[in-house]
Amino acid sequence: MKRFSSALVAGIWLLAGTLNAAAHHGWSWTTGGNIELTGIIKTVKLGNPHGVVTVDAEGEIWIVEVGQPWRNERAGLKDGDLAEGVEVRFVGEPSSDPENRLMKAETIFIGDKEYPLYPGRID
Repeated sequence: MKRFSSALVAGIWLLAGTLNAAAHHGWSWTTGGNIELTGIIKTVKLGNPHGVVTVDAEGEIWIVEVGQPWRNERAGLKDGDLAEGVEVRFVGEPSSDPENRLMKAETIFIGDKEYPLYPGRID
């Protein structure tokens, strides 16, 4: 019985961690409405489960989640497009917690180029 209980507790613990990760990597943590954010890229970390871009927007530091590598490529982004010092505009959903300067990008604009990461979500 002790072995079964330990396995059950371990299973519940793993499931809880998986659900928490899924909730963060989905859209449930956002407001559901779009904002625009323009700034200068400070740092970029691309990869799975999604890329993260740190942006200085008029003195406020924001963290912007961009797509997974395949999604960025599908949108037309090339290596080096998202780079330190580049001015960028994001359209996407901010965190529902106003204390967090965090958003999930739906579309990225660099210069006159538009990169739709989530074309089905664009208004």
